[in-house]
Amino acid sequence: MTKYLTGGFFFLISLSLSAQRITGSVNEQAAGAALKPITGANVYWSGTSHATATDTAGRFSIPRVTQTNLLIVSFVGFQNDTIKIGQESDLQIVLRADQALKEVVVRGNANAIDRLSPHQTEIITTRALAKAACCNLSESFETNASVSVSYSDAVTGSKQIQMLGLSGTYIQTNVENIPGLRGLASTFGLNFIPGTWIQSIDVGKGAGSVVNGYESMTGQINIELQKPDTHDKLYLNTYVNSFGRGEVNLNLAHQLSEKWSTGLLTHASTLQNRIDKNKDGFLDLPLYTQFNGINRWKYQSQKMMAQFGVKALYEDRLGGQKDFRPEMKGTLQSYGFGSRVNRYEFFSKIARLFPDKPYKGLGFIMNASLHDSKSYFGINNYNGRQETLYGNLIYQSIIGSTNHSYKAGISYLYDHYDELYRHFSLKRKESVPGAFFEYTFNHLDKFVAVAGGRVDFHNLYGTQWTPRLHLKYSLTDQTTLRASAGKGFRVANPLAEYYGNLVSSRLVVFTEAIRPEISWNYGASLTQEYKLGEMNGTLVVDYYRTNFENQLVADLEDPRYIYFYNLNGKAFANSFQAEVNLTPIKRFDLKLAYRLFDVKQTLNGANDRNILEQKMMVSRDRVLFNAGYALPYDKWKFDGTLQWNGKKRLPYMGPVDEHMDHGLTMEMPSTMAPSFFNLNAQITRTFPKWDIYLGGENLANFRQKNPIMNAENPFQQGFDAGMAWGPVTGRMIYAGMRYKIVR
Repeated sequence: MTKYLTGGFFFLISLSLSAQRITGSVNEQAAGAALKPITGANVYWSGTSHATATDTAGRFSIPRVTQTNLLIVSFVGFQNDTIKIGQESDLQIVLRADQALKEVVVRGNANAIDRLSPHQTEIITTRALAKAACCNLSESFETNASVSVSYSDAVTGSKQIQMLGLSGTYIQTNVENIPGLRGLASTFGLNFIPGTWIQSIDVGKGAGSVVNGYESMTGQINIELQKPDTHDKLYLNTYVNSFGRGEVNLNLAHQLSEKWSTGLLTHASTLQNRIDKNKDGFLDLPLYTQFNGINRWKYQSQKMMAQFGVKALYEDRLGGQKDFRPEMKGTLQSYGFGSRVNRYEFFSKIARLFPDKPYKGLGFIMNASLHDSKSYFGINNYNGRQETLYGNLIYQSIIGSTNHSYKAGISYLYDHYDELYRHFSLKRKESVPGAFFEYTFNHLDKFVAVAGGRVDFHNLYGTQWTPRLHLKYSLTDQTTLRASAGKGFRVANPLAEYYGNLVSSRLVVFTEAIRPEISWNYGASLTQEYKLGEMNGTLVVDYYRTNFENQLVADLEDPRYIYFYNLNGKAFANSFQAEVNLTPIKRFDLKLAYRLFDVKQTLNGANDRNILEQKMMVSRDRVLFNAGYALPYDKWKFDGTLQWNGKKRLPYMGPVDEHMDHGLTMEMPSTMAPSFFNLNAQITRTFPKWDIYLGGENLANFRQKNPIMNAENPFQQGFDAGMAWGPVTGRMIYAGMRYKIVR
């Protein structure tokens, strides 16, 4: 069963139980430790080409065959296990480490395509996350070709991601299938999830499952955190870099009893060094302090699983001119930026399991959060508060046989927004009950079709219907075709989503009431696994198009204003990507990827003319090359990533005629930011309980010249820190240590 459809956030059970299929789990168990799932283990029938692989939960599903009853399970670093299958339908397999190995050498792919999912999904494992310092979620995509990350401006330190040519606000980002980084959290949310908390990241392209809501428009990212019953007993990570940033991460897990376990994930980081390498008078990076923690509990029995926990975060940022101090806030002595965020969250997941019917399950998830932020940009204040309540009740079962399964349920989403910027007061309450149904047809894992739809009753914008379809067809055991289509719907938060553009002298103008964004996404992909002699590899080619019925337009073409209005014309994003993964020799991995974007949006021009213009701040081309090599037993690991980012369009930033009409955007020439390279590398030395790593980012020392427009006159027209298109800081060197005590 496909991972993103399993509803693994509330139960981990198999889809299949019949005379036609075998399902099960593959695990490892160190001495005295709890079972840990193995991702990517090979499961195949002896002497046949019928094979599959385990997903991130260690689960697999494979059809029975008539040629043999011997099922073989294998994984690098473990002894193969051959099982004689009788009437069994659900297996729990524990692989033993290869006795010929004197040290732990369990090695899986850093990145893998979920072979069972009809949704084009790439799994980023902890091995991939360890290729870089990975201090938080925004730094977890450095070796990923589909997702790119950049600073949104040259002052606040907020980051944004892009996928399929569109910003991260169009990606539904979930934490264990709970919608998380949305609304006001979209500003700094990527910095709020430390990399050491992450167990894996699933990156899905195209509209996601209707089970998780209506907001997925171009993709879906799901972050799985470390679990209290499978994580190391103690995990400590420390990090420091040449800019003066330091952090400590401490994860603890404890098995209280056979059924109860608890985990504590903590994080503390700070940067207090005032850096101004380009000598423009502004700090290149804001000073900040962050404290972050999660305490979670898990109960597991044969018939029930329950998880619940609390999260808390505090972050304080200070930026602006180098001589700015907090006591100068609100004056014209010096330009300052400040942000203080307090965020609190409670979550619970309860699942009713049916051991005698593992294809059946009932789960309920609930999440409540409070996000409170207070910011200022020079003499302008911006305060935002968001209260959210989310609930999702899901039931899954089969229709006749496990070839036909379904999920059905009801959900509820409540958001209360209260924002105040200068004289703008933006308040709204969204109450959205909804219902969904999703049907899956699975023919021997060769052809899978998932058709779903949901209806949501929005108190402000009426009834919304969201259909989605995903298809997978395996031409051969090595060749897989996927296709998808679906609708997405979301309500934008203009000030939070364009937070970095508020660091400017621009006036914010809402020319009309902003309506919800609505889009349709279509796409297809080809995955080809191949073997050339001793070399194994994968080729992935995909194309996606997103068409907007309505889109929030943030018009920056006049350097005096930010105009917010609804789309009046066309808006679309075309995305093409080709990626090759290759293992030419043992322990040597290569990745080469090319990505092409064609993204356009209609802008309101002068004299009531609409202009279809290339969207700003989107590189048309991107190339990524990653190489990783490990010595025997992973004692030394070497990783390097080279990225080439193509040119991108910048809005007009030249002089303007003060006597021209300010009502709408004027037609003005734009410029192109140049292309540039970015080189990152890391060396890791591993010991039985320790890892020591040394690395660098932007090793070519490329910096955007003058990232802040009119930096010498920040309180006058023409000042703008929101035009950052490349690295603001130069070369950065970092070092760190990881220490763990296994169960």
